[in-house]
Amino acid sequence: MTEEVFPNLFRIKIPLPDSPLKYLNSYVIRDVDRNLVIDTGLNRNECYEAMQKNLGELGVDLKKSDFFITHLHADHLGLVSRLITDGNNMYFNRPDAELIETWTGWDWIVEYAAKSGFPEDELRAALDNHPGFKFSAEWMPEPSILKDGETVNIGDYRFRCIETPGHTKGHTCLYEPTKKIFISGDHILNDITPNIQCWSDEENPLDLYLSSLDKVYELEVDLVLPGHRRLFKNYNGRIDELREHHQRRLDEILLILSKRSETPFQVASGMTWDIKYDSWKEFPVSQKWFATGEAIAHLRYLEEKKMIFRETENEMIVFSAS
Repeated sequence: MTEEVFPNLFRIKIPLPDSPLKYLNSYVIRDVDRNLVIDTGLNRNECYEAMQKNLGELGVDLKKSDFFITHLHADHLGLVSRLITDGNNMYFNRPDAELIETWTGWDWIVEYAAKSGFPEDELRAALDNHPGFKFSAEWMPEPSILKDGETVNIGDYRFRCIETPGHTKGHTCLYEPTKKIFISGDHILNDITPNIQCWSDEENPLDLYLSSLDKVYELEVDLVLPGHRRLFKNYNGRIDELREHHQRRLDEILLILSKRSETPFQVASGMTWDIKYDSWKEFPVSQKWFATGEAIAHLRYLEEKKMIFRETENEMIVFSAS
């Protein structure tokens, strides 16, 4: 399905089978000389067939197209390895490119999760079946690195790159100041909140994310083109809602830890999640993984603010409010 959002700027819904996200919004800017495809979908046949069909309907020649990838997650990057040719550029950010270049596998995440109270055997089985692992790019094309503030010019559009770390280290949005459109990737979504995960004592992704929301708040934006779900206009209002959401999460964790010390896995099990299951025990392991990663991101934020404190008990990380 294609939808013309602005003149020669189209949205293609790329299906994401078995995902609650349902589909990825891929954006295509069509021009006589050169086209631009923004984000691609998972590396699976359903995504490839939808992309080829819709590009064909738009008359977009992939040999005359470049790619812009907002961040490293497989539902945005995965398919590019099947679409790109020697004549294409793949615009990407340096922090995410470095993570891919130095990737050595899931072991460090599993080890940290185990220290955080997560049952290690359950997590290893879940990660082996994770879409980000199963449907990632077959190979990493050599990226054309774009830095914060640089521009991507295509047809009548002059996009400014804005690095918005948080969801990933190098997540990058595109802003067109003349037309007041903001291609937000997974930085700002309308009816769901971007997942902010942490699996390291050296990182504070929630602090980065909130700072990134502040960074883009003053932009003049009439329409947001997100990576998932509906396009929307309530730009500043949605940023305010996302800030409030994370403040509620922080307050909830402080309340949990005011009663007793807990591991991050235990904290996650006591938090409120917008999911159809009645109890934490019923959550699929993959959902427990997302939830625990998000809990750790909030715990790290509070720890850096010195609002909570950690100890090690039986080789497990344990947090307390005092």
